[in-house]
Amino acid sequence: MRKTILGMLFGALLVLTSASALTACSTIEGAGKDIEKAGSAIKEAARKSQ
Repeated sequence: MRKTILGMLFGALLVLTSASALTACSTIEGAGKDIEKAGSAIKEAARKSQ
């Protein structure tokens, strides 16, 4: 019973997190731009650390 409740809570948390992430971008194009921007920042940080 405890595992079932924890599973449902985890599932609800996952759904809420996904919904908030998707509404922040509002479109697939916006999500792509956000991901591209994050990738560029990581790439630049790696380049500076060398």
